Amino acid sequence: MQDKSFPSLKRNARFAGILYLIVIAGGLFAQVFVRQALTVPNDAMATARNIQSNELFYRLGFLADLINFICGLPVILFFYLLFSPVHKRSTLLAIFFVIISNAVFAINILYQLYPLLIFGNKAYLGVFQAGQLAALSAMALDVQSQGYAIGLVFFGFYCIIMGYLIFKTLYIPKILGILYAIAGLCYIINSFTMFLSRGFANPLFPYILFPSFIGEAAVCLWLIFAGIKENQHEQ
Repeated sequence: MQDKSFPSLKRNARFAGILYLIVIAGGLFAQVFVRQALTVPNDAMATARNIQSNELFYRLGFLADLINFICGLPVILFFYLLFSPVHKRSTLLAIFFVIISNAVFAINILYQLYPLLIFGNKAYLGVFQAGQLAALSAMALDVQSQGYAIGLVFFGFYCIIMGYLIFKTLYIPKILGILYAIAGLCYIINSFTMFLSRGFANPLFPYILFPSFIGEAAVCLWLIFAGIKENQHEQ
């Protein structure tokens, strides 16, 4: 039997898709156009100068990540309400993974504020030289990068399970479920490659994350423009 809340979920699919689009766009902005754009590899002083001279832009990247958490929660709730009536255990498992992922991400973005604190005007910072402050800032950003990768591992498992649920329920075309699961697998491979590489270098980045973008964007755009189909789940 189809859950009685399904008609309202069907109406809200577009809203969930729009919120998901905000999450994707905000994540790209914060990660690619802010952090990566301002970071100069192996040059802490140059990175520090970029952050200081583009402080408002850097702060906008932090706010973009924060807004992502807010917009992402209704999307998670939408998927839970959609899939739990027919695959409750798998859906709950996926939710546990994404809750851990969001918790890691939420704590991790604190490290994005460290450079702003380090280059602040607090009196106690006077004991450090400019090079030392730049090194501390670079270390904070490195920790942020590793924390982000940890969060992506849990998010990757969430995507794999959700991809399976999409494939089984047929609310959305099966191919999108496959793409979504591939997206999760790529997130996991990307993080594990970084953890296992000397100096945390990642030769697969950013190519390995292109399928992840395709998988998430495909599901997001389908929700916006096509929605979900009723009474299509497989037993």
